[in-house]
This record gives sequence, structure tokens and C-alpha cells, in this order.
Amino acid sequence: MKSIGMLHYQKNPTEVKKAYPYAAVAKMEGIPFYYFTFNNIDFTTMKVTGWEYNHGEWAQTVADLPTVIINSCNPKTKKQKSILKKLKDSAIITSYPVGNKLKVYKKVLKAKEFSSYLIPSIELKNPLECIPFLEVHSRAVVKPAAGNQGKKVLFIEKLNEHQSYKLTDGSKITTLHQNELESLLTNIILEQRYLLQPFIDCKTKSGLTYDFRLHVQKNGSGVWEINLIYPRINGNGKLISNISSGGYRGDLEPFLFQEFGDDSNRIKAVLEDFGLSFSAHFDTLYEHSFDELGIDVGIDQQKRLWIFEVNWRPGCKLREFEVARRLIPYCIFLGKSI
Repeated sequence: MKSIGMLHYQKNPTEVKKAYPYAAVAKMEGIPFYYFTFNNIDFTTMKVTGWEYNHGEWAQTVADLPTVIINSCNPKTKKQKSILKKLKDSAIITSYPVGNKLKVYKKVLKAKEFSSYLIPSIELKNPLECIPFLEVHSRAVVKPAAGNQGKKVLFIEKLNEHQSYKLTDGSKITTLHQNELESLLTNIILEQRYLLQPFIDCKTKSGLTYDFRLHVQKNGSGVWEINLIYPRINGNGKLISNISSGGYRGDLEPFLFQEFGDDSNRIKAVLEDFGLSFSAHFDTLYEHSFDELGIDVGIDQQKRLWIFEVNWRPGCKLREFEVARRLIPYCIFLGKSI
């Protein structure tokens, strides 16, 4: 195990909040840590020109290509994609994409073990599909197949009036006739792929929409651990609890006690057990293993748990050290495997 590297598109590590915690934990573990960009790799000499944190500051240095590389950002250009692909042949990469919502859905459905937690989903290819769907479910969600931080998510409810539908888009609510709804759906599916799902009612006692983020990571033994579980609550009347769309993060135990009372400890245990068992299962569905996952789940009015989304690079704002203290030992674990 030579060293650990962090690959990013920002030129200077001072501009990336995760860089210092990673460097600090690596220092405590006694492993050299280098920060570098896509443009600072020489595949001829197998060297990187990057930054190393020593004596309280970042200093530029030249080092051998690290054994394990934390690819903490998506490549933005074709050149960067090509470089990342080439790196995979020369070093161990920590993170791999899970694919869009439809790919995740199909993989979990095919494997069967956790399929009962899936919200029944179809790809919306024809707007006419939505009408008979609403005859069965009465309320539906139309969401982008690719992750979009809660944006462009539409909620549709069939009204008692003949061929009338209530459409909720963020905080905007409109009533549409069937032909207007079909026209709207026709336009959006031309832009990108969308999924059609029944609406899962996940609300607090006071009527606020919420879900749970299960942030899990692998530790220095390559075993899944809970980093943090927290509720994401919508305080602005929208039907989306995603923090980037106006929701806020709550503390788990007080929230569970408020919403579930004496059953709160059991619900907490269910969430923890699901986060660990699902992650271990999910790992087996792909060619490459994952280092961390953000699993978004909801609990409906019957206390049934549903999978909303699986993210391969969950956010960790203000918890960078919590992530680092598991990620760096995991990198060391990966390095020992070669």
C-alpha cells in the first residue's frame, strides 16, 4: 500500500471541504495522501503532480500514482472520462455509479430479496399510460429516471370531476383536463426519461412530507456501517422532502419519538437493520463494490417501509470527518487486497 489519492476537478484542495478531513485522517493512519486533478496525471511515468498536507498547510509535490484513489467527483468532459477510465486500469477506484432509478429498480426487482420494498414503477413512454394508472392508484408521481435532487417531480391526483386532474409541481397546484395533462406529459418525456409510480403517503402528524436518509459506509474491514440516519422534513408545503428542494434535516431519535411514541425504538432498529442488510445485498448486484450509499426510504401510514431512491455519492455537509474516519481505513483495506 503506497498511498491514497483524491481525484477532483478543482485545482486547489483548499476549495474542497472533504480534502482536509481525508488528509488529516490519512495522516493519523500513517498513510501518505495526495490531492490531484485530472490534468495532473502522467501515465508515462505513472506520477501525479498534486498537493500534500504537511505542517498545517498544503504544499505542491510530485508522487507515484496512488494505490487507491478516491474519485470524489464526476468527470465533466470526455477527456476527464477517458482519464478516469484509464486510471481504473492502474489503481483502485473507491466509487462507482449505481445508475438511474430505473436501473436500480430493475436490479432489485430481478434479485427478488428486497423487491417487496420497491414502489411499483414503469417508464412513462406514452402519456396515455398515466390515465389508466390513475384509475387504479388515484394518486401518482412522475419523476425523472435520473437523479435530479427532487426537481421536476410532478404529483397527479384524479379528481371526482369528469376527466379532471390535480397537478402539484413544487408549490404550484393546477387543475387540468385529461387532454391538457396528456399534452404536458408529452412535452416533458421528450426532454428526458421519466418514471410513473403510485404516490406513497409519508407524512408527519402535522401533515409535513418526510423521508429518511440512511447514510451507510464501509469500514476498515470492508463491512457496512451506519454513518447517520436522519429524517428529511419538508417545511414549505411541498410534497418533496429533499433538502436541496427546501426540506430540512431533523434529529432521528426525537423525531421518531414524536411521530411513533413507544414504537420509536423498534422503528429505529428497523431502519438500521434495513440500511445494513440492503447495502450488503445491493453490493452483490453489481460488478464493482460500493464504498458508501445514501438510501432514501419512507414509512407509510401502515408503517410499511418503501425504497424511494439509492444514491452512490450521498452528501455529507458538516460531516466530512465522520465520512473520512471510515473512508480512509476502507481505502487501506482495499489497498491490502492487491
